Amino acid sequence: ADEPTGNLDSKSGEAVMKLFETLNQEGHTVILITHDRNIASHARRIIMIKDGMVESDEETRGRES
Repeated sequence: ADEPTGNLDSKSGEAVMKLFETLNQEGHTVILITHDRNIASHARRIIMIKDGMVESDEETRGRES
């Protein structure tokens, strides 16, 4: 999903993120593109790209539930 919460109010954005978390817990891979560090903080892995090149590729713990 490209900027999945970009045009949503905060309540709807939270609902979308919860849906992605549920899908991931069910075994689905979720790939998001975002400039929002708060949204990125949910990820288990963050790949930063600049000018078409990978700048960093880090495994994270994601948000603690």
